[in-house]
Amino acid sequence: MIRKRPATERGHFDHGWLDTCHTFSFGEYFDSAHASFRSLRVMNEDRVAPGQGFGMHGHRDMEIITLVLSGALEHRDSLGNGEVLRPGELQRMTAGTGIRHSEFNPSATEPVHLYQIWITPEQPGLTPSYEQRAFDDFWHRGFFQLVASPDGSDGSLKVHQDVRLWRAQLDPGRELTYEPGPQRFAWLQVMTGQVELNGVPMSAGDGAAITDEAKLVIRGSISSEMLLFDMG
Repeated sequence: MIRKRPATERGHFDHGWLDTCHTFSFGEYFDSAHASFRSLRVMNEDRVAPGQGFGMHGHRDMEIITLVLSGALEHRDSLGNGEVLRPGELQRMTAGTGIRHSEFNPSATEPVHLYQIWITPEQPGLTPSYEQRAFDDFWHRGFFQLVASPDGSDGSLKVHQDVRLWRAQLDPGRELTYEPGPQRFAWLQVMTGQVELNGVPMSAGDGAAITDEAKLVIRGSISSEMLLFDMG
């Protein structure tokens, strides 16, 4: 079964400095029908104006993955990390027993377009940690590239949950197939472009909860970039 979550039905807020869309309940947005999917708790698409950002704030007991589609995002945290996240890179932060961080658009002219994803960890009280990694764009064009996993395999970020996160870019007319396996669940998030998922049309910002599907066939309608979550 494929249950589409259209981009146009997400929670949307325009704060001037921040234009944000929430796939699941978050902050001021509450939707009991879309609170989470399995361990996937937050799927936020943000656009932050030049010179603006999120001041230092705290999190606990969450795996937080951030990626930038365009622009740059400056990160600082209470562990002493300070890096700039750019397209082609992913960042993982384990909030665990508590971590504070800030996210700021360092550009004076260019907005930053990003996704931030929260995953509920396998257990509370983990030691806070952080990692950021660049992934070669060549390997995700026309293929699924593993970018996060429980064991950090194939150079992926390590997440403390039974989740394997893949990213891919599809050219028009190209297809990708994926078999989740028995007792597995999946979520497809289209970040840019347009695709068909087992014949279901999906556009930028659309997501889909996938259950009891033995095989996924994803076909690019135009040049597209997506994330695929394989979950227990």
